[in-house]
Amino acid sequence: MADFEEARKAMIAKRFGGNTGGASTGGAGTVRRKNKGVAKAGGDDKKLSGVLKKMALTDLKGVEEVNIFKNDGTVIHITGPKIQASVPSNTYVISGPSENRRIEELIPGILSQLGPESMEYLRSYADMMKAATSGAGMDAVEEGEEEDDEVPDLVENFEEAAAK
Repeated sequence: MADFEEARKAMIAKRFGGNTGGASTGGAGTVRRKNKGVAKAGGDDKKLSGVLKKMALTDLKGVEEVNIFKNDGTVIHITGPKIQASVPSNTYVISGPSENRRIEELIPGILSQLGPESMEYLRSYADMMKAATSGAGMDAVEEGEEEDDEVPDLVENFEEAAAK
């Protein structure tokens, strides 16, 4: 068995130049590499940009923000977007920094953009908040604090003060 191992090592040494650990990959006597292979990291981006160029997209200027409403009550909010459009192919490309936000966070500025589905969501949210606040008010009454719904008594005559 030892003879077999020695014969195997001798055969490897003869075939690969004496390196019993493996093939020689560099050093004296090897062919010089002409150029270094560059890793292609952005292959998908190049393909996408090539397809978009073929579609003849035009830039749309003057758009400050884009809101994409989802069914679960969240909004994809893109500020400072780059928008490209191709009207014949009904294609729009929107790119830029985006954030996922709740509708409630953007509520004063987006009321004009909401559709019927989002309005229903807001109504249910308002009802839920109203129930939560009325429930909190009832807890305060139960703890012994009285609600101040009474109008205070008049201390002086306002007609006389206005005549002066």
